[in-house]
Amino acid sequence: MHILITGATRGIGAGLAAAYRDMGHDVTGTGRSSGAEVTLDVTQPQDHRAMAAQLAGRTIDLLVCNAGVYLDKGSDLETGYAADLWAQSFAANVIGVFLTIQTLLPNLRAAPAPRIAIISSQMASHTRAPGGSYIYRASKAAALNLGRNLAADLAGEVAVGIYHPGWVQTDMGGGSADITVDEAVAGLVDRFAALSHETTGCFETWDGRAHAY
Repeated sequence: MHILITGATRGIGAGLAAAYRDMGHDVTGTGRSSGAEVTLDVTQPQDHRAMAAQLAGRTIDLLVCNAGVYLDKGSDLETGYAADLWAQSFAANVIGVFLTIQTLLPNLRAAPAPRIAIISSQMASHTRAPGGSYIYRASKAAALNLGRNLAADLAGEVAVGIYHPGWVQTDMGGGSADITVDEAVAGLVDRFAALSHETTGCFETWDGRAHAY
C-alpha cells in the first residue's frame, strides 16, 4: 500500500510514517524541510504543482492530511489574534488540506480502494466550546466541514474520514498532554484501516469513538 502523509517530519506525522514503514508499506512523507521525501509547504501552490509532477503515475491508497499549525496558542482576547495569524492558520489548516487533496485526486482515483484521512481536532466540535484558541478552533472546524463535504462529493470513489488524534505529547500539544505519539499513532492506524465507503464522512477520535460535530 502506498501512503502519503503531509507534515511527516515530526510529531504525529513522523510517528505515522515510521509505523507504516515498520508494517512494510511504501510511505511518502512530505514536509517543509529537505529531509522529507517530497518538499511541500501546503500553503504554496507551486509546491503542489511540483509534487504532482514528482508523483505522476503513482497510485496513492491512503492520503493522510496531517500538516497543520496552532499559531494562536495562549493568545489574549483583548490584544491577540492578529489578522496575519488568521490568514496563516487558514492557509495551512484549511486551504492546504484542500490543495493537497485536489492535487492528488488523480493518484487516489487510480488506486483500487482509496482513502483520505484528515486530521482535525476535538476543538473543531461545537460541543466543545470553552473559549480561547479562536483561530485554531475555527480552522479545524473548517477542516471538519471540508472533509464532510468532500465525503459527499467523492462518495463511491474515495472514502474520507476526519479524526481527532487526541491531546498528544508533541511540540504542539505540549509535555502535559494526555497521550504519547505512539498511543495516538496506534489508534489512528486502526481508524484509517476501518475507513470505508460505509463510514465515509465520519468524525472519530483516535481511540474509536464517534465525535459530536
